Amino acid sequence: MAELELAAPTLEPVPGLAGLKRMAIVPAMNEEASVGRVIDELNAFDPGMDVVVVDDGSVDRTAGIAADRGAHVLRLPFNLGIGGAVQTGFRYAFEQGYDVAVRLDGDGQHLATELPKLLRPVIDGEADVVVGTRFGGDGEYRSTAVRRVGIRFFAWTVSRLVGQKVTDTTSGFQAVSRRGIALFATDYPHDYPEVEATVMVAKVGLRMQEVPVTMRERAGGRSSITAIRSVYYMVKVLLALFVGMFRKYAVPQEDK
Repeated sequence: MAELELAAPTLEPVPGLAGLKRMAIVPAMNEEASVGRVIDELNAFDPGMDVVVVDDGSVDRTAGIAADRGAHVLRLPFNLGIGGAVQTGFRYAFEQGYDVAVRLDGDGQHLATELPKLLRPVIDGEADVVVGTRFGGDGEYRSTAVRRVGIRFFAWTVSRLVGQKVTDTTSGFQAVSRRGIALFATDYPHDYPEVEATVMVAKVGLRMQEVPVTMRERAGGRSSITAIRSVYYMVKVLLALFVGMFRKYAVPQEDK
């Protein structure tokens, strides 16, 4: 795969961002083929944004490559899964007093150049969690038929549970305010978390938006959701959504 040309660094890629303490959370497991480019693109987008790679028990050179690129690496002693890795990143963001955090996967699907679309509603005070959706924009993301069915099913289900239309409940491309950071640092689903987290955000009264973004095919690694696990995934998430509707969540505070 040919390397993409990186955008020239800018001092303030989004108006108002330069005055905020901001970080990027990059969960990664065995992503040595792509994590370096992810970090390079983030640095090109915003040199003032701290990049934190959460190494979720990798057995390859993911952690070393991330450190060589200047990222701060949080190494988990064993694989916790995507939810545990993401919550580790949000706990770090909360404890270190960050005002805003973005989340990108370490596999190279998410483009740093699309981050202004996610960050603007957060910086303008319009949303606490902004999710990049693969659907509804130009050049709609292509995936397997099984994945498309699953995404649309969960989108239909979650839209009715939260009373707001959502189109991409499995997207890991996000921008999050200080209140969202506090929520996810305290409580975050651990196994295929994005669907459950959408319901959690709505239940505590945080404001969520979706914005259409362009994504590319993953540059390396393998998806954790396979055809064999898809049925288990759907049943488990449906049960978790049912339980979540009756759970009480702590309302996050903005205090630092």
